[in-house]
Amino acid sequence: MIADLDQKVARRFGMVHQAVSDTATVRAVFFIDPKQNICALLYYPILCGRNTDELLRVVDALQTSDANAVATPANWRPGDPVMAPAPVTQADAEKRSLGEEGLEITDWYLERKNLETAAD
Repeated sequence: MIADLDQKVARRFGMVHQAVSDTATVRAVFFIDPKQNICALLYYPILCGRNTDELLRVVDALQTSDANAVATPANWRPGDPVMAPAPVTQADAEKRSLGEEGLEITDWYLERKNLETAAD
């Protein structure tokens, strides 16, 4: 977490629109990964406080997704089931429909798994 008082980070990542002369404060959180990719953005109205628990949840979700090639559903918390990637081919979908171990299958494209169980 940084406070970008001199706008070096904002300018480096193109966060300041060139045509705007007013650089008044905007409450925003940019999640930048170690590869310097912007992974998520959260904007807050100036009258609305930020939620630190939600910021930490987003960091956990992004790190989990990156480390395990999965997606995290809304309101996901560490230890909750994650979403397995959808199958790419018909054959993959048919194989998965046979009941891949550790998957809770809702539909051919929607499967959940528990990372703790999958790692065992």
